[in-house]
Amino acid sequence: MSALRREFWAPVALSYVTFILVGVSAGVGGVLLPAQMDDYGLDKATIGTQFFAFSAGFMLSGSTAGPLIHRFGIRASLLLGGGTFALAGLFTAVRPPFLAFLVAQVVAGYGTGVFESVLNAYLTDLPGATTLLNRLHAFFGVGALLGPLLATWILTFLPWTAVWLVLALVCLPLLIGFYLTLPAREAPPPTPAAGHADAATGGLLSTAARQPAVLLGAVFLAVYVGLEISVGNWGFSFLVDEHGQSDLLAGYTISGYWLGLTLGRFLISPIATRLGMTATGMTFLCLAGVTLSTALAWLVPGAAMASVSFVLLGFWLGPVFPTTMAVAPRLTVTRLVPTAIGLINGVSVVGGAVFPWLTGAIAQGIGAWTLPPFALALALLQLVIWWLVTTRMTPAPTPPVNGVPARDQEAI
Repeated sequence: MSALRREFWAPVALSYVTFILVGVSAGVGGVLLPAQMDDYGLDKATIGTQFFAFSAGFMLSGSTAGPLIHRFGIRASLLLGGGTFALAGLFTAVRPPFLAFLVAQVVAGYGTGVFESVLNAYLTDLPGATTLLNRLHAFFGVGALLGPLLATWILTFLPWTAVWLVLALVCLPLLIGFYLTLPAREAPPPTPAAGHADAATGGLLSTAARQPAVLLGAVFLAVYVGLEISVGNWGFSFLVDEHGQSDLLAGYTISGYWLGLTLGRFLISPIATRLGMTATGMTFLCLAGVTLSTALAWLVPGAAMASVSFVLLGFWLGPVFPTTMAVAPRLTVTRLVPTAIGLINGVSVVGGAVFPWLTGAIAQGIGAWTLPPFALALALLQLVIWWLVTTRMTPAPTPPVNGVPARDQEAI
């Protein structure tokens, strides 16, 4: 472990714990939906509008995360994001009226988005960034795995609002930890190289948004998040309504889906590295696995196969998001990387709102059986967009040495 990694072990560890919390908040959503529909007396399409509210806040965070980092630094940006997330959780815990609940989701989305964008940008700038980012998002999977179990357990003796109270209270010690372990202000960003003065003189966000590679990366992750959250949120209802699984078994299956996501992030990247695969080649392999898994869920009958295909789907989805973040420096110039990461992360949640809402609306009008073919369509779309992204990447700085990417060698 390098000296830099030893110096920053505490904030890196806090980053992992924070992503567990973010994963838990994502994982509880599907289990809470039936209780929320009963509490507010709403149908699936209406309760699904919370996805749009959350995404609005998340998108706003994507447009502000980069400028926040440049102006105030990592620590202040994390405190802002975590503080807004905690406040939204505490407000939701008092069971506000539905419209006020939607407002709270906007605030929660903003806090979550700042958390994610800032931590992605922070780890991208450390030695061993690719490994750190894969671990970071693997811990998201750990949280998403625990989320359905936690929510199912809490709902046996408390209302659904208690889940949000727990999330808010867990967030508070993380904020204290970041305040104590991160410097008040980091060194200012490097001066842009000749030919890139526009990134310094113009708006950071507008400059990044004009770059085709960054926009394609954002669209790609929007489709990815849409697929991931659609299955994570509506898979529970699909298994219960279409295959007659018990609530407990369906909850365990969705936990298995998030477990597959976690294992994929821990296992696929090291194996691909040993086999000499590039990040782009590994992603193509994962996207092919995603396509096959969704096809199995649709074409092969039976509740058992549906459960197995969901776990396989999570496994192959796992490395896609962190690998995209790891190659973000190849999509733009150095000075714009934090802003590009914020933009990509912010736009990605559009898919996390539109596609789950559309999934619920289609299921409401046609039937729960539509989830697998809809997921298959998104999987095929991912393949096309990723190919377009790879055609616009800059070459890697140096080739791997003994199978280890250049930027990771310092951390070995």
